[in-house]
Amino acid sequence: MLPDPMVALAYPPTSTRRRAPIGRGDVVYPAYWFAAALLIGVTLLGVPLDHPAAVGIATIVFIGGGLPHGAYDIALLRRSVALDRAGLCLVVGGYAMIAMLMVFLWISVPLAALILFLAAAAVHFGEDWLMLEDPLLRVAAGAAVIAAATIGHPDEVAALFVAMSDPRAAVLAQIITAAAPVALLVTAVGIALAWRDGSLSWATAMTLCLVLLVVLPPVMGFALFFAFLHSPRHLTQARARLHDMTPARWLGTGALLSGLAILGWLGLRTMASARIDPIMVAQAFQLLASVAVPHLLLSRWLERRLTTAPISQGKTAIS
Repeated sequence: MLPDPMVALAYPPTSTRRRAPIGRGDVVYPAYWFAAALLIGVTLLGVPLDHPAAVGIATIVFIGGGLPHGAYDIALLRRSVALDRAGLCLVVGGYAMIAMLMVFLWISVPLAALILFLAAAAVHFGEDWLMLEDPLLRVAAGAAVIAAATIGHPDEVAALFVAMSDPRAAVLAQIITAAAPVALLVTAVGIALAWRDGSLSWATAMTLCLVLLVVLPPVMGFALFFAFLHSPRHLTQARARLHDMTPARWLGTGALLSGLAILGWLGLRTMASARIDPIMVAQAFQLLASVAVPHLLLSRWLERRLTTAPISQGKTAIS
């Protein structure tokens, strides 16, 4: 049985990833250009994007636009591995336990949770840089999203880190600021390679996004990147592998699981309100981190399975 061609398109073998990354799932949708143009326009008009109402809208955007791209993890796992009911329950339980472990870290050791979140984000965002073959260079390019916001708004990022964990996190923001030039230099190399390989849209979009991350308030810039540039790429990959899922089921799965994650966090906030900062933005990032870590672990395992599974054995990774 031959592997699904849509899967091959979304997850090409590692040795072929350097060329034509846009054709391998690095899609830039028109919504990104519209959102970027809108933000540039309102900035030129002098609209205060750091106003609490604007920050609240940006928070809703990056949660609503970002959470769904991890909502299909279990469906992707079932497509890649033959699981009986007991096996599926074990996997779902393990996935939930990792998420709960992150929640426990936010409550008991928030600085460790923050460091783990930032490391996971750098690794996960680095997956967008298919044109960089060295894993360390990908992580550096992934960290550029955080670094750009920190360079442009060090005090705001430090305050957000402190709200998410404790006062020692301000030192973490200073460390990121010091390392930012290296991350941005690596990203510039990745952009140049993308441009050389014909990925003009991706290179242009990422360049503009980094500039806006420096200029715009941190939450606003992150919402642009996460909801309009990063998440659609991963949703495209998931949709390619779940191409036989009906549109209604596709939308329902994303909305249901994202809603459950939000409700679960709200319930936890009620039970442990004394240990969770009341700032909505800080909580939104904590929620994102809690589901991002199991998503990262599972997605990397699935990618490794799909790109290394031998075809010659008469099997395919798709069950």
